Amino acid sequence: MKDTAEITGFHAHIYFDTASHEAAARVREGLGSNFEVQLGRWHDKPIGPHSKAMYQVAFLPGQFGKVVPWLMLNREGLDILVHPETGDDVGDHTDRSLWLGEKLELNIESLR
Repeated sequence: MKDTAEITGFHAHIYFDTASHEAAARVREGLGSNFEVQLGRWHDKPIGPHSKAMYQVAFLPGQFGKVVPWLMLNREGLDILVHPETGDDVGDHTDRSLWLGEKLELNIESLR
């Protein structure tokens, strides 16, 4: 069994396309104004394991109970991957992840 103390943080990956870019910007603004999170760069093309354009939001374990419920209520129909940071990128993005919206395909080989 793993201990939750192994979780050093969380990432939320907010996926978007041309049609949903404005919604993604509103979600980003809401995250930045309501929480102490680290907003990553906009990636307008797939990068790493991500098969769609996205930006990443990093937050601490103590913020999970506030950030994730906010995303559940305010995701504006966007697909979002939330995963822990334990040092095991493959497991964090697969076995230990949760999805809001549609579960998208990931290129896990890029994490190995």
